[in-house]
Amino acid sequence: MATADERMLESTRVTSLLRDAILDGDRDPGSRLIERDLATELGVSRVPVRDALKVLEGEGLVELRPRTWAVVREFTDHDLADLDEVREVVEPLAFRLAAQRRRREGLDRLWQALQDERRSARVEDRVEARRAAADFHEIVTELADNALLMYLMQSIRSRMRWALSQHDDLEHISAEHVALFDAIRDSDPERAADLALAHIESSRRQRTAHARALGAPTDR
Repeated sequence: MATADERMLESTRVTSLLRDAILDGDRDPGSRLIERDLATELGVSRVPVRDALKVLEGEGLVELRPRTWAVVREFTDHDLADLDEVREVVEPLAFRLAAQRRRREGLDRLWQALQDERRSARVEDRVEARRAAADFHEIVTELADNALLMYLMQSIRSRMRWALSQHDDLEHISAEHVALFDAIRDSDPERAADLALAHIESSRRQRTAHARALGAPTDR
């Protein structure tokens, strides 16, 4: 019989696999996630699958249905606009604090994530570029060294990564990350905060252009 620690590790692994499948586009919005089928596919019991679906519901990625299944959430433009409004408050703060408090080790990790993002963007590896871009933002939050801010950012982490999948101009985004990195490296908190706000607006424009290119309606 598996121990409590083993069950937790299994649930964490299953959660990570399903999260990546959703955020990388392998499981489409609206598709069903059935406990029994997922357990068979992943070679686990239904318990870690059930635990994973509850975690992903909390992250806003799935919607639970009665009994033993869920669906991948379909995000609307309204959802993304809500996310932008929250980001406009917390991200400039994160980048400002990161520029004030950054340490050499954290700056090195931020640089590595940026290089991974730029390299993947150049070869049009969308999945890896978006993952590295998400890592960039997470490391910035770590550099900010504020426990409450970290908690708040973790609560929207998956939604932010999903938003990154809604536009394809990966090199443009990585170029903006270069400018943000430079501001943090130079210990320029006001420039970092201003660039963070401009980055959110740029992402909004890119996302809108992407949706229009696909012929998708926008709510606002």
